[in-house]
Amino acid sequence: MTDRILSFAIPGKHCRGRVVRLGPALDDILAAHAYPPIIRDVLAEAVCLTAMLGSLLKDEGSQLTLQAQTEAGVISLLACDYKDGALRGYVDYDRERLASQPVEPSLMALFGKGYLAITFDQPEPRGRNQGIVPLEGANLAEAVQNYFYQSEQIPTLIRVGIDETADRITAGGLLVQHLPEGEEGRERLHVRLDHPEWEHVEIMGGSVRAAELTDNALPLEEILWRLFSESDEVRVFDGKPCVKGCRCNEDHIRDVIARFPKEDKEDMVDDEGNIGIDCAFCSKKFMITAASLNN
Repeated sequence: MTDRILSFAIPGKHCRGRVVRLGPALDDILAAHAYPPIIRDVLAEAVCLTAMLGSLLKDEGSQLTLQAQTEAGVISLLACDYKDGALRGYVDYDRERLASQPVEPSLMALFGKGYLAITFDQPEPRGRNQGIVPLEGANLAEAVQNYFYQSEQIPTLIRVGIDETADRITAGGLLVQHLPEGEEGRERLHVRLDHPEWEHVEIMGGSVRAAELTDNALPLEEILWRLFSESDEVRVFDGKPCVKGCRCNEDHIRDVIARFPKEDKEDMVDDEGNIGIDCAFCSKKFMITAASLNN
């Protein structure tokens, strides 16, 4: 029941959506660093959102990146991405500032004057598309909702739940969107944000409880039937399984280093003749000998 994404459609209401539940894959991502509970929960929410947003991409090799740009907050960097079912995420934060915060700090306290950048990288002719919106709302899910309203003009409902047990953290999420011109939609400026079809779906979807999204004994399909099937046909499609994915390996690291000018590469070399690279996403360390590089 975990580490999977379901796509669904409500044809009679011209809506599409995604529902996800993450367990072991999320544990693997969070285990890379000893995050305190507040930071861990923020990253869990961000990874869950990234999974739902990334699953909206249809072409193989497409990538979704969610990144918070912050100023004067506890968190200085939050970055997550999704590519073909592979997820990764990382948070950099100030421990001293975090210690001075209340038990449940606000989004403003965590990120300061922050902005959320969502980037869709797709094969041509679509290419890259990025939207940037203020980090406003009670949580990251509300900030992403604002992105779709402000940048894409797509009526969107997002709910995320986080559940912690002694040995595991589970994240579940629901995303529903109104696309009256079909799955791809048309010019967003013509989408009505108060369409009666959408008002009905928004009310029903908004009734989902966090405990339902994170209940490993409750199939994701059952959640969708409970929410929408009494009044509408719901079509459900199985999606990609989710895994922790990090693209760091020696070949990739060598390729990245090779792009730097010769002078910069020489500055990277330590006294032992090595170049040390740390991957923030998976906490692995790589030592590349300078002699092995093609200058």
